[in-house]
Amino acid sequence: MFSTASAVHRTGPATFAGEIAPGWDILGNAHGGYVMALAARACAEATGRPDPVTVTGHFLSPGRPGPVAIEVRVLRVGRRFATASAVVEGGGRTLLAALGSFAEIDGASGPERIEAAPPDLPPPDECVRMEPTDTFPPPFMARVDLRIDPEDARFEPSPGPPRFRGWFRFPDGEALDTIGLLVAADAFPPTAFRSGLPIAWTPTLELTAHVRARPVNGWLRCTFSTRFITGGHLEEDGEIWDETGRLVAQSRQLALLPRHAPRSGAAAS
Repeated sequence: MFSTASAVHRTGPATFAGEIAPGWDILGNAHGGYVMALAARACAEATGRPDPVTVTGHFLSPGRPGPVAIEVRVLRVGRRFATASAVVEGGGRTLLAALGSFAEIDGASGPERIEAAPPDLPPPDECVRMEPTDTFPPPFMARVDLRIDPEDARFEPSPGPPRFRGWFRFPDGEALDTIGLLVAADAFPPTAFRSGLPIAWTPTLELTAHVRARPVNGWLRCTFSTRFITGGHLEEDGEIWDETGRLVAQSRQLALLPRHAPRSGAAAS
């Protein structure tokens, strides 16, 4: 379960310990959103604020299954928000540097104007479920329940809209908290797979997630798209909506396009 796999415990005034659990990986490298969730758990504990309102993570080295140490620095605690940074280390390497603002988002209110809507999707049972393999789809797909719109599930060589739309939840009815939204924000295949370009590997350099509301338990409607693939990089913008039609999270990540694409079948997000 995600709640167990992302658990951390305090080991000192500013330090926490956790573990990268087996199976939460893309070709042996720990899933980025999952590593960021470990950092967010530690920051939430250190600040006493349970919900990540905004978190940015810079990925410095691939993570491998095993113990990790997380050092948290609480930068400011205000009446509503607390801000903290976290550095995640494992296997003798620095894996992630993160900065986030945390709060209690239940009961937050204010004026609203919505200029978008959840993606129009077939029911989950009519979408393509991502079943895990040793390569692609990766083992990580056994840890989540991800269904892709059939229109977007055709990995064809001809150019298509660089986007993925679909449904996301944790298996076995596990409730998804606001920290779990960090995993959902990085769970879908790279949008570049739908670009028609010779791209097979797009490691994330930086991921930012904005949590807007606590999701109700159930399916999330997700859409991720890219507008610019240029200069050796691409951006990926995401929207995540819960079953009530409420926007619960947004994301943007910057990914790298290696100069020499690896052999077909290699992938990372």
